[in-house]
Amino acid sequence: MQATPPTDNLNQLLIAVESGDEAEIRNLLSGLHPADIARLLESLTPDQRPLVWAEISEQHLGEVLLEVPDGVREDILKGMDKSALVSAVRDMDIDDIADLIPDLPDDVLADLLFAVDKAARASLGEVLSYPEDTAGGLMNVDPIAVRENITLQVVQRYLRLLGSLPDHTDKLFVIKRDNALKGVLPIATLLTAPPGDRVGAHTDRAPVTFHLMDSEDQVAESFEKYNLVSAAVLDDKQHLVGRITIDDVVDVMRERADHSVMARAGLKEEEDLFAPVARSARSRAVWLGVNLVTAIIASWVIGLFEATIERLVALAVLMPIVASMGGNAGTQTLTVVIRGLGQGTISSANAWRVLRKEFLLGGLNGLIWAVAVALVATLWYHDYALGAIIALSMVINLMFAAVAGVTIPLLLQRLGVDPALAGGVALTTVTDVVGFFSLLGLAAVFLV
Repeated sequence: MQATPPTDNLNQLLIAVESGDEAEIRNLLSGLHPADIARLLESLTPDQRPLVWAEISEQHLGEVLLEVPDGVREDILKGMDKSALVSAVRDMDIDDIADLIPDLPDDVLADLLFAVDKAARASLGEVLSYPEDTAGGLMNVDPIAVRENITLQVVQRYLRLLGSLPDHTDKLFVIKRDNALKGVLPIATLLTAPPGDRVGAHTDRAPVTFHLMDSEDQVAESFEKYNLVSAAVLDDKQHLVGRITIDDVVDVMRERADHSVMARAGLKEEEDLFAPVARSARSRAVWLGVNLVTAIIASWVIGLFEATIERLVALAVLMPIVASMGGNAGTQTLTVVIRGLGQGTISSANAWRVLRKEFLLGGLNGLIWAVAVALVATLWYHDYALGAIIALSMVINLMFAAVAGVTIPLLLQRLGVDPALAGGVALTTVTDVVGFFSLLGLAAVFLV
């Protein structure tokens, strides 16, 4: 595979597309990994993609489809010939086909199920019977299982007869006659232990396993925590049903990372960069509306003190400082808490300790920066009382920001709302309202 920087690949591809040089496009794509091709397709406009898609090797079409974001995949599928699509998908791994099926047209799905063999059709049906965000939806049904009473030499001979191993096979699964899992046999042990030893003598009887309905977040956290390459998936009777491999878990981790970044702006991680303007506008309009409502609330608070601002114009200059400092401090707390909730290190059992710590931290930071902003305000306007007022409002807002940064994500999680999606907007509303109200309210009482 080429190691050319992605920007170089894209620049060369764009030049070839502009000139309509199909041979050059084919040459540029020939040495690239399907994931790199998918990234290039994502970087092209919808009218450029068909020319590039037509030059992708047939053996890579299915993998490229799997790698592109949902929005880009939807665009590509619209222009694909039905028979070509079936041909591209039918030889993929069962779990990969299952990932693509929700996006396939019904007539293509019918042809695809007819094209795969009976065993693959049964396996596909089993995987599709579970939600895609569960261990059952992530698993592949290709685990290699052995019995514990045979020798390692027999296992080695069996593997040679198979001819090849499924990707990411780092262990074999040791089962009873009824398919109940007894443990795992690491491939490294199989290769280094005396061939005459029994499998049972080298079986790890306490492996990490998952049940069919475990969430993909649980799976991802366990793979990260225990450095797993593969793991068994069991049913309620502890029977071996399938296995999950690291390549699928990396996809889950990437989706989680994309979601955490995009959700803060109210965007979908699968949105096509070059989607039609009208469609993109619709997807963003709701979040802009929410932001408008929160801005109106903050403006309403300012309007309550319109007479105070008219009599002391310096307040209009200093208000953004208090609100901005509260917003930044609250965002720091919010980020720490959302990360803790995601990793499972924050729960109702220790939430009070987190709140207490962040409250004290907000107070300490408030005092430190209150002194700094008081000095600035006093030197700027030669008014000690004004400096004291803005200092006090700074302390109040940073302490409220700390409390809001802890309680908002906890409350949203309890309500079933993604804290990463709504936490930032709610926090900004709190820090703006408290910041404006504390500064203007104190000024109305003591200065005007």
